[in-house]
Amino acid sequence: MTDDRELSNLSLSRKECPKCGAIWMNGKHTWATGAAGSERDLAGLVCNKLGDYQCINPEKGVEGGDTWDKRMEDLEKMGEEKQGRWWDK
Repeated sequence: MTDDRELSNLSLSRKECPKCGAIWMNGKHTWATGAAGSERDLAGLVCNKLGDYQCINPEKGVEGGDTWDKRMEDLEKMGEEKQGRWWDK
């Protein structure tokens, strides 16, 4: 008996950074939440500060994206808009 069904060439690749545990599914970075990630944001938040020779992020060393300093500036701006330094209340 012959099987005339078409077979799929579906494949799945998964890479995990040994340094920070970041995940790439089929070559695309995804956050732990499953949402699509940004390699540049990951670099700004983690890799450029803590990455070493183990880091597999291709954007490591590239400036830009999100950073902790930028996030703090955003929080301070939000706090000023909401009547002062929100964390001191």
